[in-house]
Amino acid sequence: MFEPDADGVLLRMAPSPARRFVAMTLLVVFGALLIYLVFSDPPSLILSVALIAMGAAALWTAVRMQRSVPLVLTVDALSDAEGRVLARLADIRKVERGTFAIKPSNGFVLLLHTRNGRVWVPGQWWRLGKRVGVGGIFSGTEAKFMADLIAMRIAASN
Repeated sequence: MFEPDADGVLLRMAPSPARRFVAMTLLVVFGALLIYLVFSDPPSLILSVALIAMGAAALWTAVRMQRSVPLVLTVDALSDAEGRVLARLADIRKVERGTFAIKPSNGFVLLLHTRNGRVWVPGQWWRLGKRVGVGGIFSGTEAKFMADLIAMRIAASN
């Protein structure tokens, strides 16, 4: 199996710059278009407030996506480069990458033994209950390799 480097890192997966640019551009255009609709042809007050809120949410998501960081797989856990732990390897029950799995685009889902808090990093990963979804702006090939490596580590530990 693969051996960790001097820092204990097995694999590092960075967001694809092209995918991140496209996702951010689409979110900015969508948010700006929603806000433009309010000022070009003002609808009712309730609809105007809803459009401005959705436009602001899209712009906020684009800003959050700009600060994307690589994911790091160590011998103990899957975490981001800032040290926030997505899931500990000992807590992972199963890796799902199938066609019909509810997962992010080009990604995979980790099923955990214990519940963790809710977290969402736009375009990269989310954690909800006993599920962690990884994907979105990552390369599909890198995500598949990371999912396979996690599955091998889980199988070896059992």
